[in-house]
Amino acid sequence: MKSPKFPVRLLCWISLVLWWFAHPWDAASAAGPKKVPVIVVTDLYHPPQDVGDNFDLIAAYALPEVDLRAVILDVTEGFRKPVADVPGMYPDRNGPRDPGFISVLQLNFIFNRHIPCAAGPFTMMKTPADKMEAVPAFQQQGIELILKTLRESDEPIEMASFGSARPIAAAYNRQPELFRRKLRRLHLSAGASEAGVEEWNVQLDRQAVVCLLRSKLPVAIYPCSGGKDGYSSHNSYWKLPNLNFIEQMDPALKAYLAYAFGRLHRADFLRAVQAEVPATWRPEQLAQPHNVWETAVWLNIARRKLVRREGAWRIVPASEVQPHDTVLPNELRPCHLQVKDNGEFSFEITSKSSNFSIYDRGDPRLNETALREALPALYLSFKPSKAD
Repeated sequence: MKSPKFPVRLLCWISLVLWWFAHPWDAASAAGPKKVPVIVVTDLYHPPQDVGDNFDLIAAYALPEVDLRAVILDVTEGFRKPVADVPGMYPDRNGPRDPGFISVLQLNFIFNRHIPCAAGPFTMMKTPADKMEAVPAFQQQGIELILKTLRESDEPIEMASFGSARPIAAAYNRQPELFRRKLRRLHLSAGASEAGVEEWNVQLDRQAVVCLLRSKLPVAIYPCSGGKDGYSSHNSYWKLPNLNFIEQMDPALKAYLAYAFGRLHRADFLRAVQAEVPATWRPEQLAQPHNVWETAVWLNIARRKLVRREGAWRIVPASEVQPHDTVLPNELRPCHLQVKDNGEFSFEITSKSSNFSIYDRGDPRLNETALREALPALYLSFKPSKAD
């Protein structure tokens, strides 16, 4: 006597459903890699103080692994003047300038996004515990946007700081418990890999750096200077010999960079970056070397690796690394930290658990050689005007 077919089919369906619940990652992986939620704090100005900030912010929009939640503009009052008068800094005669809202609006336009943006306080913190509640309402918006973004996120957020870190420190001082719950890691681009070396971002607001480096927050430090000629295994600095590859970039991104490098003041700043508008460059602009500090941060946030494959250096997702690839280090090593009152710090790598970690790229010259080939290839792969 044959057994009934219906119960067998029902059993098969039940088994399939149970298997799916036991392997939920399979459905997620079919939809692509999980995006990493990120808040970027950058000392981006218009016109630029450092066009590297415009250049690097493209990665936050274009890397498919990054879920950009907010851009906070880090502003220092002295740089808004015709000749900068920030204590400890060399005079900057390329002013005046203001927060880089135009650059963010241009990238939102190019990538068809609606990333919120706000400016932080223009003045320095008075103490490491300063909540900066007395600054004007406009300058409160960057702090408030950080807290709002953290509160509204259903998962911990990565934060990248390229500047003074002032808005982050003030926000932390206001709601430390929120930071402890919602901050996955702060990637702090600041400081020197050797004691006694003055570094730009630390000088922008020493109290902010002291605040964060004496906190219990998970902080990954990417020193920006130190070592012979600015190179060491623990700092993130490297140099592109020229920017000729920009000529082959997506037309809209090329136009965006031409607007920044040309320090343009066109009122039609959105039309200026439309793909059909030719970007014009002076030959000497693309021939100039270009300093870079942020690449290491974006590789770690996006979970990417710097590899040599079939004779070429490339930046690839960690999940796509192949057995025959040569992988260069881009590590975050746990460390013990000692912080002075002026924001300078020293570190000691440890095998023990620590909330602080220090960047380590191994051989800095090999890292630079690889990135000189890999980063242009990555930027040439960004095609927002075709993808949206």
